[in-house]
Amino acid sequence: MVYITRIEHFNAAHKLFNPAWSKEENEAVFGKCANENWHGHNFELHVTIKGQPSKDTGFVFDVKKLSIIVKQYVIDKLDHQNLNLDVDFMQGKLCSIENLVIGIWNELAPNLPPEVKLHRLKMYETPLIYVEYHGE
Repeated sequence: MVYITRIEHFNAAHKLFNPAWSKEENEAVFGKCANENWHGHNFELHVTIKGQPSKDTGFVFDVKKLSIIVKQYVIDKLDHQNLNLDVDFMQGKLCSIENLVIGIWNELAPNLPPEVKLHRLKMYETPLIYVEYHGE
């Protein structure tokens, strides 16, 4: 099995806020991330697929085509958006990076060609914070 990763970027705003809690509870748990006026991040998304190299091309999958798929099903929905308000697959969910990466997986995995499988998503919210997800 061979693994190959494509890195994409998007910028988006969100806030961490549980509507079942008071403003004070939200601020105690989420701190500045509960800011009523939102806050933004420059996200870096690492998409790792796995498969066997083609006998014709030597590729597991053409990474230019992978980039087109990621942009169509993920980046175009997220880039320069308010994740809480504008993104269909985040509606009704707390907008943590953990929930976001699961939502991205669910958007991307069914839209990959059958010869490859999504292996891992690794997403940086900041240079110091990232999340990994393997679809489990």
